[in-house]
Amino acid sequence: MPNDRLLESLLRNGFSPNSAAESLGVDVKTVERWISKDRTPFPKHRRALAALVQETENYLWPNAIGPERRTELAEAEVVKIFPHRSLIPAELWSRLLRDCCERIDILVLAGLFLAEEPTFARTIKTKANQGLSARMLFGDPLADEAVKRSGEERLAVSTVPARIKNALALVEPLTSIEGVEMRFHGTTLYNSIFRFDDEMIVNMHVFGQPGAYAPAMHLRRLPTGDLFETYMSSFEHVWSLSETADFSRIRA
Repeated sequence: MPNDRLLESLLRNGFSPNSAAESLGVDVKTVERWISKDRTPFPKHRRALAALVQETENYLWPNAIGPERRTELAEAEVVKIFPHRSLIPAELWSRLLRDCCERIDILVLAGLFLAEEPTFARTIKTKANQGLSARMLFGDPLADEAVKRSGEERLAVSTVPARIKNALALVEPLTSIEGVEMRFHGTTLYNSIFRFDDEMIVNMHVFGQPGAYAPAMHLRRLPTGDLFETYMSSFEHVWSLSETADFSRIRA
């Protein structure tokens, strides 16, 4: 079977088998075999090719790395674990936002703590004007899931929908900026995800506790790891199920 992931990744990044072979210093027939016959390159070529198309080795060749090595790589992706999201230093959030220049992906119910940060919307606007792409997924405040989450966190019924609306009021001006996309989702949110280029904060939700008191992980993407990619796959799945944010509906 052909390696469709590799072919798609090459084409998406503007490479043909010829130009990829030239960049890697290998014969074009070798690249063609990697694609048409799904041959697995040697490790040094896997690393170079993954970097060339900006994908992980595990994505391009899922079976190339054994289970034990994959576990080791996952551990290496974890920069730090925080017992509670509220313990993440403000300096870390600021640094992630400040240094990000290509992609921001955010999946939350409300994310009010971030929306309330005075520099958040202003920084997103500035960076979007410089070419950054930002996708934000907020919980639909009118969805049953928002009300349900209030009960699960032992809060008043209207608490989570109100927090979502407060956050949306702060970020709504960003919807007019090119490069910023915002959607509403009605999914059961197991984790909040905050992706800044190749770094990510994952807030793992705990039944009966608000997100601020649940654990969080700081991850850094590695070319051969797939922990970062696992959470990005989750983000993409929710994104595909979500709807473009309609602010007029929630104000009705």
